[in-house]
Amino acid sequence: MSQGKDISQYWPTVLRLIATVLSVWALVSYGFGILLAPALNNISLGGYPLGFWFAQQGSMYVFIALIFIYAWKMGKIDEEFDVHEE
Repeated sequence: MSQGKDISQYWPTVLRLIATVLSVWALVSYGFGILLAPALNNISLGGYPLGFWFAQQGSMYVFIALIFIYAWKMGKIDEEFDVHEE
């Protein structure tokens, strides 16, 4: 049978990962792009105010990174609980 961790902890582990990814997504999109934009606009990145950059460009880069991080971490969790594909 399974030689990984206790399978009953699989879904709590997956849900914790999803909650973490969604928290980062919310912080970047809503926090940096909207709420903290006026404060971040005092910093310049590539000639543009940082708040504007996050709202227009930075959040997309973070979202793409989150997709790859989620896929990588999910693969690790699947291997850890021995439910991965061969």
